[in-house]
Amino acid sequence: MWALTVAAVIERQGRFLVVEEPDKVTGLPVINQPAGHVEPGESVLDAVRREVREETGLAFAPDAIVGLYPLRAANGKDYLRVCFTGTVPEGAEAAPEDPDILRCHWLTREELVAAPLRSGWVLRCLDDALAGRRFPLEFVAEIRHER
Repeated sequence: MWALTVAAVIERQGRFLVVEEPDKVTGLPVINQPAGHVEPGESVLDAVRREVREETGLAFAPDAIVGLYPLRAANGKDYLRVCFTGTVPEGAEAAPEDPDILRCHWLTREELVAAPLRSGWVLRCLDDALAGRRFPLEFVAEIRHER
C-alpha cells in the first residue's frame, strides 16, 4: 500500500527553505524540504499548508505542483511524494512548531548538494522546480464529501 506525502519547494533570493530533522533510522540530522504525510480525509493542498506551518511556523501559499515522486524507503514502504512550489510571507522568520524539527535553514542549491539529505528526492524536486517544471494546482481535485 502506498503512503501519500507532500513537500514544498520555497525559494527566496536564490535560497531554499529546508528543515533539519533527525533521520528515522540513524538519528543523525538530515535536511529535507518541509514535508510530511497526508492525514486521512485531508486534501493534499491542506496537507502541504499544514506541514509547512508545523515544520517552519510559516503560512504557505502553494502556486503549482512540481511533480509526483515514488519512493521505496529503507523501511520497505512505498511512498508517493507530491511536491509543490509556493511562497511564505516575505521577511517572516521560520520557527518550527513541530518538536521533531531541529532547525530551519535558507540554503543555496550548492549548500544542499553538500548537505546530508533525507532522500534523493530533495534535490530532484528542487532541480525540477528550478527547471521550471510546473503543473496547475487544479491538477489535484479537492476532497468532496458525498451524502
